[in-house]
Amino acid sequence: MVRRSGVRSAGEPCLPGRLFEGYIFDLDGTIYLGDELLPGVGRLIPKLRELGKRVIFLSNNATRDPEQYAEKLGGMGLETPASEIVNTVVTMTEWLLRNHPDATVFPISEEPLKRSLGESGIRMSEKADEIDIVIASYDRTFDYRKLQIAFDAIWFYGRAMLVTTNPDRYCPYPGGRGEPDAAAIVAAVEACTGTECKVNVGKPDPTMLETVMGVIGLDKEECLVIGDRLYTEIRMARDAGMPSAVVLTGETTAEDLAEEPEEDLPDFTLQRIDQLVPLELWDEFGWEDE
Repeated sequence: MVRRSGVRSAGEPCLPGRLFEGYIFDLDGTIYLGDELLPGVGRLIPKLRELGKRVIFLSNNATRDPEQYAEKLGGMGLETPASEIVNTVVTMTEWLLRNHPDATVFPISEEPLKRSLGESGIRMSEKADEIDIVIASYDRTFDYRKLQIAFDAIWFYGRAMLVTTNPDRYCPYPGGRGEPDAAAIVAAVEACTGTECKVNVGKPDPTMLETVMGVIGLDKEECLVIGDRLYTEIRMARDAGMPSAVVLTGETTAEDLAEEPEEDLPDFTLQRIDQLVPLELWDEFGWEDE
């Protein structure tokens, strides 16, 4: 049975009272966990599309490209074109092309980012004396060899700067587990080199939002940002003056919200994602509590 209320703090309900023209959804912990859609997703997204609402999915995870994300969503029964997906493979590639098209980069990353960089003509190298930019990303093949290359490029040769795809500490898994994300790679490189990461192209950085807004084609006030993490998608929306909603199906808990200052809270809090539809419309749509 769905609780027909959300809780932001001190038992205060805070569900949306209207539909928006555009919906910007985080993926991990918001739309799915592992290989399963979260409750309510399977009926919400088709209904929003049926109503003519624009839907965009975004992720800080660079271990897949948009085509792979589209395939994953389709495999879970949520058919989605790659054009509706923006992740840090896209934003990092676009940022480099826009700001450092001639740079030689060393991506500490998995294949999707490397493939995107190569297809875009961005030069990559593991020779520390010719690296201009070290990219720290979510990399499950990270080892001491890669750390040594980054160390030499930044500290020994003093020529490279450190950037990252995203600031996430871990990626959530079903059952409450997770695995280290890009922040762990950033921390390792910063610790040995004494440098600081100069650029982040994932949530909550404006680079991610600028890319998303270009894809969705709407004004900021017409869109709602939905996610499970206060320090990424929710902060990104708050910094941009956009409405936001947190769903308690991923990292953030009701206890976390109770400890947040009022000014840092999202506009809405959902127990599950289909509460984005105002409750008075559930009967019209033929929805029942599940």
